[in-house]
Amino acid sequence: MPSSQPEASSTRRYVLLALKISVSLALLAVLFSRIDVGRLWAGARNASLLWLSAALALYLVNVIASIWRWHLLLRAQHVAIRRRSLLETFLIACFFNNFLPSNIGGDVIRIRDTARPANSKTLAATVVLTDRVLGLMALVFVAAVGATAVGVVHPADAPIWPVWLWAGFLAGAAASAPAVLVPDGFGRLLRPLTVFHPEWVGNRIEKLTSALGRFRDSPSALAGCFAGALFVQGTMVVFYFAVADALHLNVALSDLSVIVPISFVVQMLPVSVSGFGVREATFSFYFTRIGQPIEAALLMSLVAQALIILFSLSGAALYISRTHRGKPTIS
Repeated sequence: MPSSQPEASSTRRYVLLALKISVSLALLAVLFSRIDVGRLWAGARNASLLWLSAALALYLVNVIASIWRWHLLLRAQHVAIRRRSLLETFLIACFFNNFLPSNIGGDVIRIRDTARPANSKTLAATVVLTDRVLGLMALVFVAAVGATAVGVVHPADAPIWPVWLWAGFLAGAAASAPAVLVPDGFGRLLRPLTVFHPEWVGNRIEKLTSALGRFRDSPSALAGCFAGALFVQGTMVVFYFAVADALHLNVALSDLSVIVPISFVVQMLPVSVSGFGVREATFSFYFTRIGQPIEAALLMSLVAQALIILFSLSGAALYISRTHRGKPTIS
């Protein structure tokens, strides 16, 4: 029966979504059972609007820097797209990231919108994947620097050993460098995949290796993107620091430079809905290790996420406007 496979796929998707919702709700229920919800609500009501506005302004800076990184990588691939168009796509992607069960939806939007001007979905996907990898490496790097600073301040009570983070960063760099430095060799490693569909897979591998070769010939673009990623992750740490000040929480910037990047890495795990529950559990674990109450962890995590969701609503407005204009992709 031809309809059985789509029905099975749809059923599996709904089951996975139900599991993710269950994980998020279970983790949040456990955390909220351990706090005084009245104190949590009082802390939210006493937040400084000035500092919350400053946090939103920092998030805007973060978005602009992210778009600059993306534009830099596209230019290295000789793909010409206006920054204004990338801004529209990126904001829509932010909306999808925050209102879909996973954060992959935003990447799909970015790839779809740049595939036509790039004349290749594979090339568009390679650019987004490269942006993601460099961003992840920057996350770990910032966390390693923060953990090192925390270890200097209070070495006996350091919640996370910096050596593990430095090892993770170096391992990631060692694993990803050959793909750029020797793209043809990387392509040969992927050749066994052609057994599934020789022509289709072989064509994608060829486009992938060509894109990696152009990145190899544009080291300044990769270096600039990584530097931009460090700036982006740094501004996210300062964003959370502004939220902490708004909520009158006494959390050191060095501690935030550890927990904020780690929380973003943990949210990448496909086990929850938009990171809810997992993110708050990560903050709670770290905060209790540095002597902060769980209320403070939940308050910071939820208020910061609420600001991000509020900002991402601009992407919803752009998406609706694009739909009315009948403009599905950028040029």
